[in-house]
Amino acid sequence: MSDLRIVSVGGSDVDADVDEVVLRDWQYVHNLIVPPAALSLDEVRVRSARNRLEVAYLGDALVGCSTVRPPAGDGDPAVATVIARVLPGFRRRGFGTEMYVRGLALARELGAGAIETVVLAANHDGLSFALKRGFVEVERYVLDGESDLWVDLRLVGAGT
Repeated sequence: MSDLRIVSVGGSDVDADVDEVVLRDWQYVHNLIVPPAALSLDEVRVRSARNRLEVAYLGDALVGCSTVRPPAGDGDPAVATVIARVLPGFRRRGFGTEMYVRGLALARELGAGAIETVVLAANHDGLSFALKRGFVEVERYVLDGESDLWVDLRLVGAGT
């Protein structure tokens, strides 16, 4: 384990100002790494109500953010989505792995029988990270009216 500090979006019982900073930090990392799917603060608030969003810090430095989408229902197996995003200056130092392992454990705690992730195809670091952890490509697609290529991947095996 590193000195990474993980803070949940909407997880501060003490200070609403801290919650707002964490919310903005999650939005910043997400929008920097996934610009075609940039979100407003209101959209992040909506996501935080249905997903588990976390922000990672090293000291006061913003490192990355993560998303765990709980299993949606009665699928067989119940599928959760785990996404770890790390700012370029902090990559290849184990932070993404730490965030991913934490998200994987949370997804399983929430009842996931299978784990998926989604990566913007242009994010070569993200694709490489997922493939090295046992994810296999399931589908490549372009959303209607857009031009960016997305890759859905599913975890096969232990995944760590």
